[in-house]
Amino acid sequence: MADDLQTPLVSVVIPVYNRRTMLIEAVESVLKQTLGDLEVIIVDDGSAEAVTVSPAPGDPRITVLRQENKGVSAARNLGVARARGAYIAFLDSDDLWLPEKLKRQTAFFAAHPEALICQTEEIWIKNGRRLNPARKHRKSSGMIFLPSLELCLVSPSAVMIKKTFFQEMGGFDESLPACEDYDLWLRISCRFPVYLIDEPLVIKRGGHAGQLSAAPGLDRFRIRALQKIIASPHLTEAMRKAAQAVLIKKCRIYAGGCAKRNRPAEAEEYYRLIDTVA
Repeated sequence: MADDLQTPLVSVVIPVYNRRTMLIEAVESVLKQTLGDLEVIIVDDGSAEAVTVSPAPGDPRITVLRQENKGVSAARNLGVARARGAYIAFLDSDDLWLPEKLKRQTAFFAAHPEALICQTEEIWIKNGRRLNPARKHRKSSGMIFLPSLELCLVSPSAVMIKKTFFQEMGGFDESLPACEDYDLWLRISCRFPVYLIDEPLVIKRGGHAGQLSAAPGLDRFRIRALQKIIASPHLTEAMRKAAQAVLIKKCRIYAGGCAKRNRPAEAEEYYRLIDTVA
């Protein structure tokens, strides 16, 4: 992107891996935003074919970066490193935004200068059909660390975050091939409020191939994230005990699954981990 372009208010970071058609739809939803003060940074994480952003291939607001396949964390971190906006908005390449999404969030930050991160509600679509989230998936606003332990209650595509704050928090952990968002939100929410704009402004699409959230064995990465947060000096004793309880629960579930699938050595590893926590 040309250096003489006006510095945008919001940098939209879209990681992509082999989703050409969905990426085009995602980019279209960004370009239809009622907030025009933005740039779009697409990070191609080593796709088999180079990504395209048709029907807007020459739009000066769009930058396409390419890297070897390093995973979604590295892709998002690279996008943020190149971003020029004061605010970062992440969009997964299989999701869509409604037109008012960025305008609502920037207005929220203007009205709440103390806020560092906020998200919106979502519409869930799976295999073309709308789903109603279960009660356990309902989002709340403010200090959400405790309810976030059991499952991830923050969606990357719904988040807007101050760039400097994201960098201060260390970004996404590139050693985690999945559940990297769960890890970051725990590191943030144990110290700072995560605000919610209670309006569905994101369309979250599921049921297609290649979804990280549908990959098997994800609990082993949640367990790693829990081990990290338990070691954090920022937890209160109540937070630490709650995180330990969830860690033990997830270790038992994962170890039990390993035992059923005839992986006794791996099962024993997680049973031993329970002993170190209990």
